[in-house]
Amino acid sequence: MKTRELRSTAIVLAAGKGKRMQASVHKQYLLIKDKPVLFYSLKAFEDSLVDDIVLVVGMGEERFCRETIVEKYGFRKVRAVVAGGLERYHSVANGLGSIDWQCDYVFIHDGARPFVNHEIIKRAYSEVQLSKACIVGMPVKDTIKIADQRGYVAETPARSLVWQIQTPQVFEKKLITLAYEKLLSEEYRLSAEGVAVTDDAMVVEYFMDVPVRLVQGSYENIKITTPEDLKIAENLLQETP
Repeated sequence: MKTRELRSTAIVLAAGKGKRMQASVHKQYLLIKDKPVLFYSLKAFEDSLVDDIVLVVGMGEERFCRETIVEKYGFRKVRAVVAGGLERYHSVANGLGSIDWQCDYVFIHDGARPFVNHEIIKRAYSEVQLSKACIVGMPVKDTIKIADQRGYVAETPARSLVWQIQTPQVFEKKLITLAYEKLLSEEYRLSAEGVAVTDDAMVVEYFMDVPVRLVQGSYENIKITTPEDLKIAENLLQETP
């Protein structure tokens, strides 16, 4: 009996407004080396082992992104361009809901991280097939302090156990879909309790009895959030052959 080929989809999130960038243009459309930040994330997945891409953009920007980015740069793996939602997790849920084709694993990636690369994607894909849930990150370089509500140090965790988390975050599709269904059904309760959903792994951690594995990313896999980050990105690209 022939084994069915496993397939994966990358959901690339580009619906954020990037208020901390202090620019009139959303950060994912700012230029680095004459190409928008979003181009580099899409290019990495286009050239990777990922089979399909869902691009999640700001509401009303679907046609703009399809014409000026997807079609302009010839991204053939982009099967859907969908509108995001009020919060990041709404955008992820919209991306998941658009996948109506065969898909076993889902990569969820911030479009404002232009330096994801083939090695990171391959490491994460290998791990998710073993553990069902994994996230990319790196051990922190600095000592971390946990503060109390008064602004005093409450705890100093062992630096060897603390990671800065990046994307992509990769999951078995059935697992992450069910986790998000549970999140959406309880989002008002969580909001009332002051629980802020900051990444996809948190959704799995909170709702599913599945451990999330850490996978090595790269210190260069930065997120473009402030003007300083854009300068760092320009320098990193200048160093790229």
